[in-house]
Amino acid sequence: MGTRPIPGVRRVVLVGLMASGKSTVGRLVGAALRYQFFDTDALVEAAAGAPVADFFEAEGEAAFRDAETAVLQALLPYKSVVVATGGGA
Repeated sequence: MGTRPIPGVRRVVLVGLMASGKSTVGRLVGAALRYQFFDTDALVEAAAGAPVADFFEAEGEAAFRDAETAVLQALLPYKSVVVATGGGA
């Protein structure tokens, strides 16, 4: 992988099991491509004002999945990004 954006690649989305390294790898890939990096769990936490675990426990899985979906939809217009999704995305 070079240090310049890859022609035609507008988004890199990482999916995988919880704690599998998506955020760590996403930051590295984003830096290598010079793409902006987003972590959906961090964005959900910022919107909720609470850690994912607390939000999940207080509001339930359905509310968390709705929040996660809203974050992913908000990222759709972005190009030249790397997105690390939550383990259940």
